[in-house]
Amino acid sequence: MSDTRRHVPRTDAVLAHPQIAHAMCVLGRATVKATVAAVQEQARAGRVAPDEVVSVVLASLPERATTLSPVVNATGVLVHTNLGRAPLSRAARDAIDVATGSTDVEFDLATGARARRGRGALAALAEAVPDAEAVHVVNNNAAALLLTAMALAGDADILLSRGEFVEIGDGFRIPELLGASGARIREVGTTNRTTLEDYRRALGERTAFILKVHPSNFVVRGFTASVSVAELATLGVPVVVDIGSGLLRPHPLLPNEPDAASTLRAGATLVTASGDKLLGGPQCGLLLGSADVVERLRRHPVARALRVDKLTLAALEATLRGPAPPVTVALETKEDELRVRAERLAKTLADEGIDAEVVRCHSAIGGGGAPDVELPSWGIGVPAAWARELRTGSPPVVGRVRRGRCVLDLRTVAPDDDARLLAAVRAVHHRRKGERTWTS
Repeated sequence: MSDTRRHVPRTDAVLAHPQIAHAMCVLGRATVKATVAAVQEQARAGRVAPDEVVSVVLASLPERATTLSPVVNATGVLVHTNLGRAPLSRAARDAIDVATGSTDVEFDLATGARARRGRGALAALAEAVPDAEAVHVVNNNAAALLLTAMALAGDADILLSRGEFVEIGDGFRIPELLGASGARIREVGTTNRTTLEDYRRALGERTAFILKVHPSNFVVRGFTASVSVAELATLGVPVVVDIGSGLLRPHPLLPNEPDAASTLRAGATLVTASGDKLLGGPQCGLLLGSADVVERLRRHPVARALRVDKLTLAALEATLRGPAPPVTVALETKEDELRVRAERLAKTLADEGIDAEVVRCHSAIGGGGAPDVELPSWGIGVPAAWARELRTGSPPVVGRVRRGRCVLDLRTVAPDDDARLLAAVRAVHHRRKGERTWTS
């Protein structure tokens, strides 16, 4: 008998196949070649027929050159940190596509001279918050705070209430972040109560500024006291406020969430915020405030290391100038609209014999914002055991398990994704039905 391994096609022959050659243009030669080698090994081991190598390679290739997968967020968390925070608007995605090539990011096409980097995005941000004398953008809000500490404090004192010693994602803590700049943190007040007099007693010759951090990922209730920005502004030293969530103006659904415009009007010298939370844009750190302070930050040597790229600038400008981003749309969607969608989708599935029902639920803001806000919502409930299969399907659908059901909250699912959601649920149902039939 002839050795079937002799019939395994050579690597160069497989790579020359038109569809595989096209895949190399999309995925890169190294990725495709590694897949070919793996399938050839399966063929030599007798697990793949030699004449099926090309088809198995094509079936095994990834869809794209990144390991990231697009996910349907059915968790009900509007700004889900583990799912990349704010999903970008179509306008922002189109802007990124434009910015992927050569652009006039810091070039004046009219004069042929160098121009201010990202002037379009900065102008859009300034227009969105007219209370700010000047604006600047860095790569995230932690970078904004670090730059502020380095430029305004150096090794001097930053006054910070003990009730605002916030820990952000992945174990990073605000005091440690600021301490890494070389500044000294002067603790003020207690965990639950800090008064204006506490700040006044802590002031000294070494005081660089007062920092007020919005404790956006937790709420303290009971015997508490805190000091407003307006009161802090009377103490005669700069007041820097980290509002966190990126809300630029007051929103009726978020009455306790600080916004940039109101904070500046109250007397803040500088406001820092995230661009990829309630603003609904790309990851970046926003700096808004007095012209002289913002200029000091912009000209600090470390600012160069923290600057954003052209893709971020493009997406930020489009978010600010374009239509409402997905986060805003999800926040403002009426409960009745969600109920009608849930009833329609659940009925469609139930009519096909699928265990699905309408579920009333509550959505959350997420991303460390508005922790005490619950948004009434509606979704679809399927068996809890389906949660993992939905997450690992194509497309991955991430819901949450509650009371023995996997709840797919429609507030965070765009209506355009309803068909994908149905397809994912159907796929799990049919796969499980097929397994039961085979077992029986």
